[in-house]
Amino acid sequence: MRKTFKTGLVYVGIAAMLAGCGQSAATTATTAAATAAETTVEATEASSEASIVEGAVNIVLSDDGITVDGEAISESAEDAVYAANDIVYYEEGKDFKYGEGTEDDEHSKEEADAHTVVHITKPGTYAVSGKISAGQIAIDLGEDAEEDPEAVVTLILNGVDINCSVAPGVIFYNVYECGTKDEETASNNVDTTEAGANVVIADGTVNNVNGSYVARIYKSIELNEAGTEVVDSKKLHKYDAAFYSKMSMNMNGGEEGTGVLNISAENEGLDSELHLTLNGGNINIVSGNDGINTNEDYISVTTVNGGTLNIQVDGSTGEGDGIDSNGWLVINGGTVIAEACSFSGDAGIDSDMGIHINGGTVIATGNMLDHISDSEQNYAVFNFADRQGGGEEITLKDADGNVVISCAPENDFTYLIFSDEALADGTYTLWAGETQLAGSAGEGRMGGFGDGMMGGRPEMPEDFDPENMPEGFDPKNMPEGFDPENMPEGFAPENMPEGFAPENMPEGMTPPERPEGAGAENQPADGSTAEPPAMPEGGNQGQRPQGGGGRPGGGRGGRGEMAAAEASTDFAIAAGGSYFSFVGAEADAK
Repeated sequence: MRKTFKTGLVYVGIAAMLAGCGQSAATTATTAAATAAETTVEATEASSEASIVEGAVNIVLSDDGITVDGEAISESAEDAVYAANDIVYYEEGKDFKYGEGTEDDEHSKEEADAHTVVHITKPGTYAVSGKISAGQIAIDLGEDAEEDPEAVVTLILNGVDINCSVAPGVIFYNVYECGTKDEETASNNVDTTEAGANVVIADGTVNNVNGSYVARIYKSIELNEAGTEVVDSKKLHKYDAAFYSKMSMNMNGGEEGTGVLNISAENEGLDSELHLTLNGGNINIVSGNDGINTNEDYISVTTVNGGTLNIQVDGSTGEGDGIDSNGWLVINGGTVIAEACSFSGDAGIDSDMGIHINGGTVIATGNMLDHISDSEQNYAVFNFADRQGGGEEITLKDADGNVVISCAPENDFTYLIFSDEALADGTYTLWAGETQLAGSAGEGRMGGFGDGMMGGRPEMPEDFDPENMPEGFDPKNMPEGFDPENMPEGFAPENMPEGFAPENMPEGMTPPERPEGAGAENQPADGSTAEPPAMPEGGNQGQRPQGGGGRPGGGRGGRGEMAAAEASTDFAIAAGGSYFSFVGAEADAK
């Protein structure tokens, strides 16, 4: 079956798959393949006339006045829904003891006070429609809600348009947390059925959330002896995305899966501080930084069970992954199209603990490759010899010349990942427009901005003290299989972090294993390195703004050539993952 995708605004209808944060639940996967479509939706305005949702509290937004079930909204904090001008934001004119923000993160009190916050304070189902030009939906059921299984809110997006220039447009503060932050029991299999934060994208509606972020604001601080620098702090506020949840969150579609949510984000797009499960609907994200981020290190799980997810990082912050999970990324179904920043060393799909592709359709582009773990569905990784300009159609055809999958990424890239149920074992050809491409088969990667294929974290001895590590050393940036006693021939210490000395490695430290062929002996004989993609005018070479998220590891090393077969125009896909390097026109392929 031919599947053609034009990235940007492409929506594919998927029936909602309500997934079941416990460790014992089986992974909920949808076996229904994504229906191919090229339906472009002009989603500049939310649905103008939303229907009343039976059984829900209906909130209608308007700059002329907000109503709740047909009555003017309350201003009393005692009510389940009330309005106030009390948005949380990063205030201008504060000193270094206030927070970590810079001038770019600051907002005036006048700008903040112009925003109306619609507060939801009680459990229940709330349907939101209408438009507000300066506002926010904030869900907060109180400090005790995190441990209360009854503290559950379902927010139905019923044709809503929210614009917020100082903070997230939608934020869940305190609701029930079904998951745990215990590293000892953390795994890639979580069940978020009981989560307190639930979002439903109503069928037949178009919903827009245009939001900002809040840089880190301190709750308490410890200063150095001179009182001139913060040496330790506790966080009061830090919300990186336009659509944000402090607790695990489910995103669902309606019964028909036709609803659309468009997120336009100054920084990150859609974030959860623990787990995020996407079950249905059509979610389109244009973000300055990561399109999606789940940010509890080594624990968070981002799960995609159904629906359509379309992400484009626009590069306005200088970097950004399509999807960035600080724990695991698990794709069981639906359609995932993720474009990382054009000019930074970021990946279309990124995870610190492992990526699992078990179903659905995946098209991911970027300039870095993160480790893809054991997966139930075939996938192919193409590493191009040269940066590919956005807008050109890339097509994979089977041995009979039939199109299996085709896409036209808008962002530039050097890595492309394809996965689909139709990607069976066999021989394929790859095309850029009308030009047939060639490549070298081999597991691994060849360079660009460097690799992120390590995955996981190094094992530390029980008495490991990070305070005694050399300045600038980060063990997460060590290559797999690194052994300080057995340095590869040609090792260049100038490429190590500042202050690193092998003899200072703590006793008993076991870094992760190096992928086969990643040693310095496989570097180009002439010592050359790959040229990075050109920075656009005004680019900042990947400097993340204060308040931005991101993974703790990753690197931007030189071009590491690997052992690979002769270039061929035949791309042999085998069970599991197939890797191809030096992909390009036949004359350019290695």
